[in-house]
Amino acid sequence: GCVDGQKCRGQESPEGLGGGETTQSIDMNVEDDITGKVTPGDHVTAVGVLHIEQMSEGNEKSSLFDLYMDGVAITVEDEEFEDMDIEQTDIETIIELSNEDDIYDQMVGSVAPAIYGYEEEKLAMILQLFSGVTKNLPDGSRIRGDLHMLLIGDPGTGKSQMLSYIENIAPRSVYTSGKGSSSAGLTAAAVQDDFGDGQQWTLEAGALVLADKGIAAVDELDKMASDDRSAMHEALEQQKISISKAGINATLKSRCSLLGAANPKYGRFDQYEPIGEQIDLEPALISRFDLIFTVTDKPDPEKDGKLADHILKTNYAGELNTQRDRIATSEFTQQQVDDVTEEVAPEIDAELLRKYVAHAKRSCFPTMTDEAKATIREFYVDLRSKGADEDAPIPVTARKLEALVRLAEASARVRLSDTVEAEDADRSVDIVRSCLQDIGVDPETGQFDADVVETGTSKTQRDRIKNIKGLISDIEEEFEEGAPIEEVLDRADEIGMDASKAEQEIEKLRRKGEVYEPKQDHLRTT
Repeated sequence: GCVDGQKCRGQESPEGLGGGETTQSIDMNVEDDITGKVTPGDHVTAVGVLHIEQMSEGNEKSSLFDLYMDGVAITVEDEEFEDMDIEQTDIETIIELSNEDDIYDQMVGSVAPAIYGYEEEKLAMILQLFSGVTKNLPDGSRIRGDLHMLLIGDPGTGKSQMLSYIENIAPRSVYTSGKGSSSAGLTAAAVQDDFGDGQQWTLEAGALVLADKGIAAVDELDKMASDDRSAMHEALEQQKISISKAGINATLKSRCSLLGAANPKYGRFDQYEPIGEQIDLEPALISRFDLIFTVTDKPDPEKDGKLADHILKTNYAGELNTQRDRIATSEFTQQQVDDVTEEVAPEIDAELLRKYVAHAKRSCFPTMTDEAKATIREFYVDLRSKGADEDAPIPVTARKLEALVRLAEASARVRLSDTVEAEDADRSVDIVRSCLQDIGVDPETGQFDADVVETGTSKTQRDRIKNIKGLISDIEEEFEEGAPIEEVLDRADEIGMDASKAEQEIEKLRRKGEVYEPKQDHLRTT
């Protein structure tokens, strides 16, 4: 690191300075100058003497110069939202806003106003911005307060635009697209730099680290290579990233909320297939999301008419504004432009909303009231009780219970309330129930089934696979060359399955390597 009177090079800099990182602690002569450990993503103030040194090649001087600094002191900027200077007048406006009855409607109206509808998704995004309270227990363990959210939907439903808008509002955020991201780009990359004496390896912080205490928006999550996606698992649940690369062992903080967007497996939702089967993401990743919204694009004359009016109005406002700016002789007055723009403007100005979020996260740490606890407990226990029968699927897991708590805390923060009331618990229950109905329902039985989300296969599917495998192994004992497919399909009704369904299941088993064909049209189990 930088020690008094010693060169401080780009790649030997303390963690987070100049993008580089080392695992050694920084031994400074100046006491109390370093407040805490410096990690990538931190904003620091470095004090030192800047030097310029001419580089040389052999005996000849080069036209290139190296910049380096003699480090004297480093201070970690403790402020979470360093670019947020919230004045007293802003705080008064924020408090006034928070007391209004329709504050939630105003918040929803302030997210991507150019996109029509999606009130529930927009409300969830607002709650994600405010996030739940991160709990630090006396024994040193930590429960995350950040909400992770996934939007899966048909093309052209405005997912990317909503992501971009949230990235603009969030006080600290990073936006990245799945196709152009690697695991190193999301976590940290080990880079080699030959500045100074010998080659040095350093870590450069990736998107999830740079979004620390903010939002990481990842678009086109499904286009990312699956081994790159697996880099996110630890970052989402533990909120830290362990790196062991090029002789560097480090743990980086990634206390961010992830907002992801993806398309269904076949590009568009197929209404005849269960939604759980159409999501081309690993169950281990899906189960880490607190909320999963499916955005389908179905024709609806009334809704389409309103959508068309809204898009035309938004474009017209943009046309007027652009023409007034670019053409001095424009026949439109500023008043006309303002009138039209007002119809599609966010209800709360984006700059004020950023300050609102920053102020709430800084100063508001709500606690649960007994009523709120009772509401959430009742919903969870009631759902779980549906899985008490011997053959019933498990409707929800404890992960959903934590999601309910985080949503209720975020809802209280929107009002700048110090307590989580029953209305916040109701709001979080409504959102979670709506998400579960979209994605956590077994389409064959209509029951809630946590396995659809947690494992990607519903209980009835698992039972079917087990039954068809059992049938094949029974039949193959009767025939020397394996079980003839015709025979299996003929006897499928013994296990309550029609022939076409059985054929689909056999094909799936064949793909997974659970059954094979020793001879054409004959099956054996592995």
